[in-house]
Amino acid sequence: FKYVSGSGVLMSMIARAGARGWKRLSSSLSTHQSRLIELEEAHTCLSYAPIPVVLERGEGVHLYDVDGTRYYDFLSGYSAVNQGHCHPRIVDALKSQAEKLTLTSRAFHSDALGEYAAFITDLFGYD
Repeated sequence: FKYVSGSGVLMSMIARAGARGWKRLSSSLSTHQSRLIELEEAHTCLSYAPIPVVLERGEGVHLYDVDGTRYYDFLSGYSAVNQGHCHPRIVDALKSQAEKLTLTSRAFHSDALGEYAAFITDLFGYD
């Protein structure tokens, strides 16, 4: 892909490529990746037409499939992982928080949400 700003544009490129060209990529999958994709498709509800690559791990801007092939992550989890994968400070913060409280439903208040909301709205100059 060449760089395109906006995840909607990128997703429509992926969708068009999927309709035309993912079959070529699918035919070159390893037996391991094919088996994992078949297992997933047999036991999950399909909400997208995924790119036929089975990811195993990420590090910084790179993703790795189960066969060890390295890819650049241009999708970044729809902006949810734009800081990169497995950054040590973020992993440490996640571990620390998970040891206290994993998730607070918005049906409750959180001891951190108000402070964070005040900080971030002040930082960006929102009221």
